[in-house]
Amino acid sequence: MDDRIPQHVGYIVDGNRRWAKQHGLPSYEGHMAGYSAVQDVVRATFEAGVKYVSAYVFSTENWKRSEDEVNRLMGLALKIAKSDVHQLLDNDIKVRVLGSREGVDPKIVKEIDDLEEKSKNNTTGTLALCFNYGGQLEIADAFKALAEQGIEKDEITPELIAKNLYDADIPPLDLIVRTGGDKRISNFMLWRAAYSELLFLDKYWPDMTKEDVAAILKEYSERNRRFGG
Repeated sequence: MDDRIPQHVGYIVDGNRRWAKQHGLPSYEGHMAGYSAVQDVVRATFEAGVKYVSAYVFSTENWKRSEDEVNRLMGLALKIAKSDVHQLLDNDIKVRVLGSREGVDPKIVKEIDDLEEKSKNNTTGTLALCFNYGGQLEIADAFKALAEQGIEKDEITPELIAKNLYDADIPPLDLIVRTGGDKRISNFMLWRAAYSELLFLDKYWPDMTKEDVAAILKEYSERNRRFGG
């Protein structure tokens, strides 16, 4: 594989609500516009040769938002999982949903499970949607899995922890891109982010285009990754 092209790009989808406010629209319209941008950006990233794309779409902390906004976001999640998946399936994309199922409407969980099953043999690329996800929770759940396996503390290694993360076959992040102007990773894929390159963009997520993807990948190709060496 050409090492100038990242194997795994993660997008922290940020700025939907501020975009809506900027345009005099309700927050939900910002999320709808953000969803459209996710489709365009993910497609362009795969077309550029990236094999794994992750998108941080709903964190465990997002439950703190207003009940109306959360309900609308859950409705959007159901729509995506139930009605809009054909585009991914038609393009041979495997979909994995990383995160806790706890507290999520059983109807959404069922559609997520069905989507993962339908796409499990697809090979062109893997889309990891981080939904009801938190990086610290993922690591805690990995340790719980080790405890359930009866692993002794002296046997625990970084490699063993990695094998017990959510969907452990998804590799470490090469590049994290965050929109919206904030310069933090906000509990996103903490284990896989250990040596990731970071790129922060001032533009709001709904304004992202396939041209931005080309610029992002060009920026990555010009960086020198040393992995501590």
